[in-house]
Amino acid sequence: MIGYIKGRVLSFADGTVLLENNGIGYEIVCSASVYGELIKDMGGEVYTYMAVKEDGISLYGFVSPEEKNMFLNLISVSGVGPKMGIVVLAGMRVKDLVVKIATADVKGLSAVKGLGKKTAERIILELREKIGDKGSDAGDKLFSGAAVGAAEAEENDDAIIALMGLGFTRAECVKALKDARAEGEKTTEQLIAYALKHIR
Repeated sequence: MIGYIKGRVLSFADGTVLLENNGIGYEIVCSASVYGELIKDMGGEVYTYMAVKEDGISLYGFVSPEEKNMFLNLISVSGVGPKMGIVVLAGMRVKDLVVKIATADVKGLSAVKGLGKKTAERIILELREKIGDKGSDAGDKLFSGAAVGAAEAEENDDAIIALMGLGFTRAECVKALKDARAEGEKTTEQLIAYALKHIR
């Protein structure tokens, strides 16, 4: 399994790059974010997923482990294959996608070109359930000793479930949300955006 490649761009077109590493050229179908980075510098690093099918092998590339993890979540949804997963990531940044799933924004998600309403609904339903299973204790009080209202607790839970779905640990999420609250961030979108910027 090829999981990471670093090299120089030999050619590019329509979201696909030919990346040379140690004398071998890898044809990689890229998310919008990594495609832009590779083309700008005519080289760089890419995290990859190798899809093996009867009719061939394809490499899909991502700008970060978090973006790759979101792609893996997407293709775990029934009816969503690698090509559709890349379409979603080409039409929306990971941060925005996480927010739309966490807040069940079907309209916003289905605005991605090529993604219908029914598929958007299925993505939200299945990923919220899947991510929720990973963080089954997400309903616990996140901030020990803190008195939070029902609305704030729900925002905390939505944010932590979405972030854990991107591969962050519960401890990382809790710390980031504490910091976000301290900085005055309030809505689920603001909490997730702050966490994605500061968790590393």
